[in-house]
Amino acid sequence: MPHVTLLYDAARQLGALPKPIKARKVERLVRRADWPEVSGVKPLAGKLAGHFRLRTGDYRLQFRIEGGQVCVEQIGHRDGFYDED
Repeated sequence: MPHVTLLYDAARQLGALPKPIKARKVERLVRRADWPEVSGVKPLAGKLAGHFRLRTGDYRLQFRIEGGQVCVEQIGHRDGFYDED
């Protein structure tokens, strides 16, 4: 079973979410440990090829698989979620 790691930005973004959304995202993070037997995950394309996203309502969770480990990179609202800084 893979280990789920929150990168610094993702941990900060998770802490800033509204409580009901945060609870749903934490539950989804726990499910990521069952990779690859998970549902609702979509592979990303283009510059984000090799990364995946999970949608929960209007919120997104972006992650990649690295050495058998699930690395959560970004968590946030869908508006501008994939925009570059």
